[in-house]
Amino acid sequence: MEKNDVFSQMDEMQNRLGTFHAELGTLKRKVKELLEENKRLSIENNQLRQVLKRERHAPALQQDVTEQTPAEQLQASGQASQHHDMPTSAVGEGYDNLTRLYHEGFHICNVYYGHLRTEGDCLFCLSFLNK
Repeated sequence: MEKNDVFSQMDEMQNRLGTFHAELGTLKRKVKELLEENKRLSIENNQLRQVLKRERHAPALQQDVTEQTPAEQLQASGQASQHHDMPTSAVGEGYDNLTRLYHEGFHICNVYYGHLRTEGDCLFCLSFLNK
């Protein structure tokens, strides 16, 4: 075998390896996208199940409300509106939601918000949670 043949074979192998590497990178990005979509759909599915569960129990709750006197209904609605006016619970609830999202494997920082965390903890997210 001549030297030129060896070099041409090496060049051909290098080209095939480069093509293989590019295809592998493309597949890796696609798998990451699919994992992110799967996680998002799982969360959405769980939320829809919770809504469905509440809707199934709602007729029973509405029946209880219709059995109350108008004065009792007014008092109950007044108590409900008092709970919604508390801003500290909304702040705490938002913080809890962000913490939950982070622990489920998503970024909550402004740099990568909503993307799946594939490489462990994110310093941006952690600094945001510690504020």
